[in-house]
Amino acid sequence: MKISPSDRSILRALADQYAGLTALPIHHTTIQEWKRLNRLQHGRPLIWINEIPWHEMDVAGELTLQCSDPFCRLQEQQLRQMIYQWRHMPCDMVLDPVFYSPLIIRDTGFGIVEDIEVQRTDAANSVISRQFHGQIRSEADIARIKTPEVSCDTEATEENCETLAALFGDILPIEKRGQPGFWFAPWDQLVRWWGVEEAMLALIEQPELVHYAMDHLVSAHLARLDQYEQLGLLAPNNTNVRVGSGGLGYCDELPQPGCSPDRVRAADLWGCATAQIFSSVSPRMHEEFALQHERRWLARFGLNYYGCCEPLDGKVPILAKGVPNLRKISMSPWIKVERAIRAVGDGYVFSYKPNPAIFAEENWQPERARRDLSVFLEAARGCVVEIIMKDISTVRYEPQRLWEWARIAAELADAFLV
Repeated sequence: MKISPSDRSILRALADQYAGLTALPIHHTTIQEWKRLNRLQHGRPLIWINEIPWHEMDVAGELTLQCSDPFCRLQEQQLRQMIYQWRHMPCDMVLDPVFYSPLIIRDTGFGIVEDIEVQRTDAANSVISRQFHGQIRSEADIARIKTPEVSCDTEATEENCETLAALFGDILPIEKRGQPGFWFAPWDQLVRWWGVEEAMLALIEQPELVHYAMDHLVSAHLARLDQYEQLGLLAPNNTNVRVGSGGLGYCDELPQPGCSPDRVRAADLWGCATAQIFSSVSPRMHEEFALQHERRWLARFGLNYYGCCEPLDGKVPILAKGVPNLRKISMSPWIKVERAIRAVGDGYVFSYKPNPAIFAEENWQPERARRDLSVFLEAARGCVVEIIMKDISTVRYEPQRLWEWARIAAELADAFLV
């Protein structure tokens, strides 16, 4: 690639700033804390913020991109966002002392493209409302779901890595990295292709068709996973990588013995699964139509995280019995906290998700945020807790709201040893 002197200068300055931050000794301490939490040892609750409305967060040009080349702008955006988050709302984030150059992986997809109508309230916001038009009504429609074909574009991978090394590799080591795990949500896919109401009705009216669809889709995912393993495209995620919808994956139990750096296996990774659309589905039906199919995927992984936005406080028994190597359970804002705490105890990481709607209200109420977190932490004494602030659709263009929440959460976590 031909990179202009201006773009090169901008990226080198940012890389130098970022490299200085990665050298801070606090990162080693924080990594040890994530390992402690992920092996279910009691201590301070850990806090992580993600899914940030970056289009609303700029202050004094900190996030304003200055590069002109599209490739350079992507690297600039990544560096600026990591520096910004560390500066204003770090909580228990970690900055790696390397810059990753992802393998360029080609994937042909599952054969069906969702047919949707979109509504937006903010043209700059990636969070949108969608209406799905169903495409699945029969076994013939399900047969349209194909097994993806996976390949690695080694030429493009090398070009990107060499370009990054030439830009700032002398400041920040460049490391090629494959796929560090997967987001596995087959029901999220099915409802997009089936239609939400239609899929829920099919649980009762066409159960055999639902099982056929889930079996077909999970088989396609597993065949895709096999290709990633065989091609050596997986990367460890017991590192500075988000696990499921929760916190960071640092742990001592992964990878498994016998892991080769060139052939990372699913067994060496954290896995995850979720059936968010099953929020109001009974535990029995959740087991029948989701878990019994998801287990085929989850059994491949060394440790597992389950859940996202669905309330799971009433389903812990079926998860404990039905999810192999279960370590973390998501607890969304819509749980009954006391019931969830009794169910999870200290047998799993309680991955708590405070309600991000507090940032969307007309008037920011930091004292309410403090009170809500205090009440939860007091109730959760005895649990192993991570607090994950995510799904933040808006801060009403007042980024200081999120900054202040981060400070409050960090203060409370330091005061509560659960």
